[in-house]
Amino acid sequence: MTRTIVITGASDGIGAAAAKQLTQVGEEVVVVGRNPDKTARVARSLGVDSFVADFSDLAQVRELAASLLEKYPRIDVLANNAGGVFGERTLTKDGYETTFQVNHLAPFLLTNLLRERLIESDASVIQTSSAAAKLFPRFDIDDLQGERRYSSTAAYGNAKLANVLFAKELNRRFGDQGISAVAFHPGVIASNFGSSSDGPWKFLYGGPLAKSLMTSTAVGGARLTWLALGKPGVDWTPGGFYSNNKPATTNRIADDPLVARQLWERSAVLVGLDD
Repeated sequence: MTRTIVITGASDGIGAAAAKQLTQVGEEVVVVGRNPDKTARVARSLGVDSFVADFSDLAQVRELAASLLEKYPRIDVLANNAGGVFGERTLTKDGYETTFQVNHLAPFLLTNLLRERLIESDASVIQTSSAAAKLFPRFDIDDLQGERRYSSTAAYGNAKLANVLFAKELNRRFGDQGISAVAFHPGVIASNFGSSSDGPWKFLYGGPLAKSLMTSTAVGGARLTWLALGKPGVDWTPGGFYSNNKPATTNRIADDPLVARQLWERSAVLVGLDD
């Protein structure tokens, strides 16, 4: 049976690579991107549906969820792949720190708005995280938006750790209802990621050695594809964290169910959810 697989952040990088790979094996892929031209180009090349949503605007996330619910009676896989790292601390039009909103709050909201459909579909929810979740965070549940202390590196690490905490808590809350959630590190990918940042991120992703030292988008995309095609509980463990298609360790905070619950509850308040 052909499955419906929604991939955010699919206008380039590993999202576009995974969309191509999954389309080639016959899945119904839906690509979501921020840039209208790039998103349309990817969708056109694959012959698939596309939607545009800027995750720095939660109203667009709500519109995206409504459109997906209207068009697709099943959503078998939701790949929350959109994200980014930014330079100076800035606020979105919603009033939240940009890195936190784009990487965590927006996919948190999208997943919850689609939640009943995902439960009905026995869906997998795949969260693109990063080794940054282990290496860079200064995670403070009382300072999620870096109001007291901010650096772009720590903000990104905190957001990627939030991705893992969200996947684990999603699985704890709704795993027995049909949702299987997992987070993964795709590798340090040679892509346009980090182009909107500065300092070490811009050097790392835009420097002359980048392509020779990094994982290709095709390989990184294949790691998302492996999870999307895999059967939860057989090929991968729901609530787990993966790297290179294998269980991996991440930040010890990710194993704290109290922190995961607190993050969920505070996120729900910020995006205006009842639960």
